[in-house]
Formats: sequence, C-alpha cells, structure tokens
Amino acid sequence: MTSLGVLEENQVVFPNLGLDFEISDTAFTIAGLEIKWYGIFITVGLLLAVIYAFKNMKSYGIDPDRAIDVIIGGVLGGLVGARAYYVLLNWDSYSDDIFSIFNVRNGGLAIYGGIIGAVLVAAIIAKFKKVKLLPLLDIAGVGFLLGQGIGRWGNFTNQEAFGCNTETLFGMSSGKIQQWIAQHGSTATLPAGEVLEVSKPVHPCFLYESVWCLLGFVVLAILAKKIRKFDGQIFLMYAAWYGLGRFFIEGLRIDSLMIGSLRVSQGLAAVCFIASVILLIVFSLKVRRMGDDYKLYCDTEESKALLSESEENNDNESDDSSSEGEETADDTEETKEPAEINDTVQENEENTDTENKEEN
Repeated sequence: MTSLGVLEENQVVFPNLGLDFEISDTAFTIAGLEIKWYGIFITVGLLLAVIYAFKNMKSYGIDPDRAIDVIIGGVLGGLVGARAYYVLLNWDSYSDDIFSIFNVRNGGLAIYGGIIGAVLVAAIIAKFKKVKLLPLLDIAGVGFLLGQGIGRWGNFTNQEAFGCNTETLFGMSSGKIQQWIAQHGSTATLPAGEVLEVSKPVHPCFLYESVWCLLGFVVLAILAKKIRKFDGQIFLMYAAWYGLGRFFIEGLRIDSLMIGSLRVSQGLAAVCFIASVILLIVFSLKVRRMGDDYKLYCDTEESKALLSESEENNDNESDDSSSEGEETADDTEETKEPAEINDTVQENEENTDTENKEEN
C-alpha cells in the first residue's frame, strides 16, 4: 500500500492520481470575518435546489407564488434540523460551550436531520397555505440530491467525512486528515478487521456521496418526466436512492455518528431504502388498480384553477403596472404642454417686435 510522509496542514494529495495541492477551508476574509468554503458550498447547493424547484413547480400543478413561504420555511427548517440532529448526537462536544452550537462555519450539519426538519416545517406551512404536499415533495426530492451533491464539497474543503485506508484510484490524504487520525484514530469507527494508519490514503467518502447524489439528480429528473404515476413517487425514489448509496458509503466512514455500536446514519439509510421500496410497490399497485380514477394533482381541476387564477393575477398586476406607466407619461406630457405654449407665445412676441423695428 502507498506510504505517505507527513503532510502540511492544508496539503491534499491523491497519490494514485498524481495530484498534490493545497486548499484552505477559508475562502476569503471580510472585516476580519473568515468566510468558509463549507458555507459557500452549502449555500450554492441550496440556491440551485430552490431554483430547480421553482422552475418545475407548474409542471407538478403547484402555484409558485403560493409555495414561496413553504420553500423558505423548508430551507430554514432543514438548516435547524440538520444542526439540531448533529448536536444531539454529539452532545458531549457542546455541553460545556452552548454558544458553539450556533457556529456552523466549520461544519456540523447532518443530512437526515435536515430532511426531517425541512419536511416537517414545509408540511405545516403547506397546510396553512393550501399547497399540496406530495407533489411538492416530489420536486424537493430531486432538488435535495442536487443540493447534497454540491454541499458535500464543503466536507472536502474541511478535509472531513473520509473513510478507512484504501489503495483505490481515488484514495486521498491531507495534513488535517493525518492530524485527525493521530488524535482520534483509536476511537475511529472502523469496519471489522480494518486498521487505520496515518501514512496511508483513505476513502474520500465525500466524493463518493457527491457523485452518487448528482447521478441521482440526473436520473430522477428524467424519470420525473417519463414515468411519474402518482404524487409522492419521486420523493420515495429519492429516499430509496439516497438510502442505498448512503448505506454502503457510511460503512466506510471512520467518523460516523454512533449510538452504542450502531452507526446511526447507516441504520437510517437501511430503513429509508427498505421502507421506500415497499411503499413504492404498494402505491404503484394501488394506482394501477384505480386506473383512470386516479389523477396526478397537476391534472386535477383544482390545480388547473389555481394556476389559472395565479396567471390572471399576474396579468392584472402587469396591466396595472403598464397603466401606471402610461399615466405617468401622460402627466409628463401635460406638464410639458404649458411650457411649450409659453415658448410659442414668447417666440411670437419676439417676431412681432422684430417686425415693428423693421417698419420703424
């Protein structure tokens, strides 16, 4: 197996790819405040997921104007849920410094907590805003994969979320990884029979999960247009897809959140995959038995009426804006007219004076 020397703190190497470079977890500094790459990647992932959602809402029968509050609430609920989940499972690290709970610039967000928080808050707001939750979850499921795929690169800049030693093509190491192994290697969550060595490359689990999520985004975005038969189907596919990949990737990690000897995320991944597959089969059979009696929400009269009403409101707002613009223009013309009349009168008076002088 490849043996590595002692690396500088920000030095990152992929020995089997011949890559050796430095990367800092700080992108830039504003007035003494360090802006972390982790936060940037998380933010970019969220923004792209939201953009995707709004771009596709009407095809799912959802009025984007009604869903704005639901999306904003879901994003906030996801952030709070992700942090709360992580803190609760690592309470010993925060119990002596409560204020550190609010410092997320260096990481500490758990995706399962984020999903739970986002869905719960979105469901509550959707009920008050009269937005159908299941088709919205279908859009969110595809968006989640896009956001997660990009957000995982924040783990790369923090040099975290890595696995046990490996000699595979993508094996990597860094100064911070070596420091972590030297300090915490004895308590690492290793697969049976594995030994963790500082001088050996490790699995880049963040990379595996990023690729898996981005691939899932492409696959589900296509399937959503081709085979969606019932509301909620794509979200269940998302849960199954992510659960399947996370189950195997989590088994490689050495920093898993644990309850006793159980890898929490791996257990949840297995539950998500199995439950989602069962529900997909059950609902697919039910919809097939219903035949033409079942309609996707986007094909219902309610959805069409709400979208039509929204378009009419937007058209009326546009007309009102145009009318206000025309009125402003008319007012401007009216303001100009007296000035033009005065100019004409003055010009006539000057001409008359000139004529009188010539006669004299």
